[in-house]
Amino acid sequence: MTNDEGSKRPRKIVHIDMDAFYASVEQRDNPELRGLPVAVGYPAARGVVAAASYEARKFGVHSAMPSVTAKRKCPDLIFVRPRFDVYKAVSLQIRAIFAEYTPMIEPLSLDEAYLDVTENLKGMEIATEIAAAIRAKIKQVTGLNASAGISYNKFLAKMASDLNKPNGQAVITPKNGPAFVEALPVKKFHGVGPATAEKMHRLGIEKGADLKEKTLEFLVEHFGKSGPYFYGIARGVDNRQVKPDRVRKSVGAEDTFSEDIHSFEPAREGLQPLIEKVWGYCEANEIGAKTVTLKVKYADFSQITRSKTVTAPLPAITDLEEVVGLLLGPIFPPRRGIRLLGVTLSSLERRTSGVAPQLRLAL
Repeated sequence: MTNDEGSKRPRKIVHIDMDAFYASVEQRDNPELRGLPVAVGYPAARGVVAAASYEARKFGVHSAMPSVTAKRKCPDLIFVRPRFDVYKAVSLQIRAIFAEYTPMIEPLSLDEAYLDVTENLKGMEIATEIAAAIRAKIKQVTGLNASAGISYNKFLAKMASDLNKPNGQAVITPKNGPAFVEALPVKKFHGVGPATAEKMHRLGIEKGADLKEKTLEFLVEHFGKSGPYFYGIARGVDNRQVKPDRVRKSVGAEDTFSEDIHSFEPAREGLQPLIEKVWGYCEANEIGAKTVTLKVKYADFSQITRSKTVTAPLPAITDLEEVVGLLLGPIFPPRRGIRLLGVTLSSLERRTSGVAPQLRLAL
């Protein structure tokens, strides 16, 4: 059981995750799109799906999928250009609802956040009731559905929010947490990406129970600084606190590709979801970034980084896309195949902009 320092009772953590957020906003604002398969993104050759409606997901379309693949899976797919200013405005509305219940809010992106409701502003004892009330208020104010996970730590709250999607919630109690983790395939663990899952499979680790059998020394040897985290979550233990208003030194995302990349277009395509992920984090946390770093790992595991620092925080995602493109271009043609690409933003600082955009929304 995970406790606060000096406290004997478990924490009450809620993870709120908006359902198909970008696509749902587009369907809300354009009634003609409701009930249809919608992808937010660009249909161009190098386009990537930023979000897919649940109607599109039935065809196997999902975020970070190349647009050409999505169109092949769902010929009737409707592409809508992203409107990040609108998504940001709706996100601010949702954040204001969170703040009615607790100041302990840690946004992960525009559409999800952790809330610590152990002590809350409403004096409510039952975390599942708080989650239900928040979801109802989000629906009332924005017209959008949210799902929630409730547990005694961040890892399990995050896992629980996926259990009854869309428009549902689930709780994982201290009593059933360890058993839940033991039965869970490691590829579904939050914090375990495809490359790590594949490495775990090669080591004979398929489920949480297999991970639990490994010693801390073994996990540190094979997974480095992530070893202690994996050791803990295999036992249902996660001591990370919900940290409101934090400014990281950097925020990054990377992806290992199933096949090595040799040309510019697939590389730029693979970077798009990473760009949107780091930008979404900065937007959700009111953070600006001045330094962009591109990470490239080749097939022989050698790697390079290329960085660019601008004089003022990047104002829009299009500016970030432009900088990434400038960093990426000179490495082609590559000396060998590329197996991993990453984007990191640093020189982060708190933005001072207000919340006026939400006043423009027609709800």
